[in-house]
Amino acid sequence: MSAEFDFSIVLETENLATADLQGLVRSLASLANQDPSPIKAREVLLIESGDIPADLLMRLTEQYPWVKVCSAPLGTGYYESKMLGAKLATGEIVVYYDSDCLYESGWLRKILAPFTYSEEIQVVAGETTTNGVGFYGTAMALGYIFPQYSGRSGLTPGKHYFLNNVAFRRSFLLAYPIPIDLPLYRGNCAIHAHELIQSGTIIWQQPKARALHAPPNGLSHFFWRFLLIGHDYYWQKKLIPTSTNAEPTMTGKKGKFGIFIDRISKMVDRDFRHAYFLLFSLPIVILSSLLIYVGYVITSRQPNYLLKTYNKL
Repeated sequence: MSAEFDFSIVLETENLATADLQGLVRSLASLANQDPSPIKAREVLLIESGDIPADLLMRLTEQYPWVKVCSAPLGTGYYESKMLGAKLATGEIVVYYDSDCLYESGWLRKILAPFTYSEEIQVVAGETTTNGVGFYGTAMALGYIFPQYSGRSGLTPGKHYFLNNVAFRRSFLLAYPIPIDLPLYRGNCAIHAHELIQSGTIIWQQPKARALHAPPNGLSHFFWRFLLIGHDYYWQKKLIPTSTNAEPTMTGKKGKFGIFIDRISKMVDRDFRHAYFLLFSLPIVILSSLLIYVGYVITSRQPNYLLKTYNKL
């Protein structure tokens, strides 16, 4: 690859069905300020499946003319949208970006740079954590699916990635696509990561490529999101052998209590205000954990009930 990166950026609108639409405005602003500029991309593809009001979409494309809107059928899922973007892209590297995330300055260059080190590098994953501070923000930083930033600085092999902050060589991804037809709401990337590792692929972790993900937006999103985390945990346990589980934060020598304490420590290191809200946020953390447990139990008895019910809403 030349000094000028050969890349495409893919984002979708499916997750905006339950998110704050203004998050997309802020997200695109953080993309516009990246180095290299998104103008340097082969294309910035917005896979639009009917989740953005037409007036907002028009305003954003006028403000950011480098965004290319690609219409997808209403109801196109998150992972289907992501893989559609990979098929439509023309860059050597496909960078995945989510419309409800904010990306640090320099994120784009940091996630692209490792591909210049070796042709053998096929996957580079950044680090994503939860945005926000306060009673709710602190609770979500503690209890939501994204871990705190690791604090590492160097490129290291890992066992997982988040699809809001990862880059693939396009030819590799098309040869080893993210599975779509799985009984999961989210978490297909955990199955995909497991399959890649089993095939001998290294998922390289780039801790300098950092993003902030929005917490669940509103009571309904909170309720369903944590129920469906329980649903996904059940199915991931069914689909991934326990001895090779692709999500390292769920098990390990530290144990769950050690992971909990480590997360609190990293939260406070990142933003000391979390210390003030920590005690008051615990009821929300307990409620979210209870919803995960209930979602897991319901799914263990009726494996497809929760996802089918949610999709009908």
